Amino acid sequence: MLIYLVEDDMGIRELIIYALKAVGFNAIGFEEGTSLFAALEKEKPTLVVLDIMLPNDDGLEILKRLKSKAQTADLPVIMLTAKGSEYDKVNALDLGADDYITKPFGVMELISRVKALIRRTASTVAEDVLELDQIKLDIKRRIVTVQGEEVTLSFKEFELLHYLMQNKGIVLSRDKIMQVVWGFDFEGESRTVDMHIKLLRQKLQESGNCIITVRGVGYKIECIV
Repeated sequence: MLIYLVEDDMGIRELIIYALKAVGFNAIGFEEGTSLFAALEKEKPTLVVLDIMLPNDDGLEILKRLKSKAQTADLPVIMLTAKGSEYDKVNALDLGADDYITKPFGVMELISRVKALIRRTASTVAEDVLELDQIKLDIKRRIVTVQGEEVTLSFKEFELLHYLMQNKGIVLSRDKIMQVVWGFDFEGESRTVDMHIKLLRQKLQESGNCIITVRGVGYKIECIV
């Protein structure tokens, strides 16, 4: 994994680069934004560690540019700075930073935060779109397509399908579905889930057969080819 570090203090820059490489990352350091953007034209890193106090454009201006460009808008960024006021932290986070570390800092803490952000980002990316058989569920845009054709689902139908697809092949009880999708333990009529499953199957057309009833328990989604 490639990490870019923008830090004008050569001592700090070399220390962080050394520490990142020691734990297995490929890391490249820059002392200002111009060289960073030149590098981004050639290769996109996994993550950027960005100091705020820099010559020419400061870190916040660089962050704005990163988030305004389609190619780098989704790039995870950790701000690294001597500024420790709540205003500075909120300002950086509002501009799109994913994390914020104040100097002085421990190198192991920085490494830990880098690893945590990479894990979190990888998990989020992996779950943005779920696919099963001819069903494609886009979580961010809340769009479901079957064989490339968009299917209109109600809010609860979408949440129900999302929950099933997140747990592909796993049997989910009606009680568990009610708790997760409806947000409470349902003690009354179980037909609420059954009716939504019926409507969901109809809207998914042939792919609706992937929603399997497990008698006496609940449902699972699994397509057997």
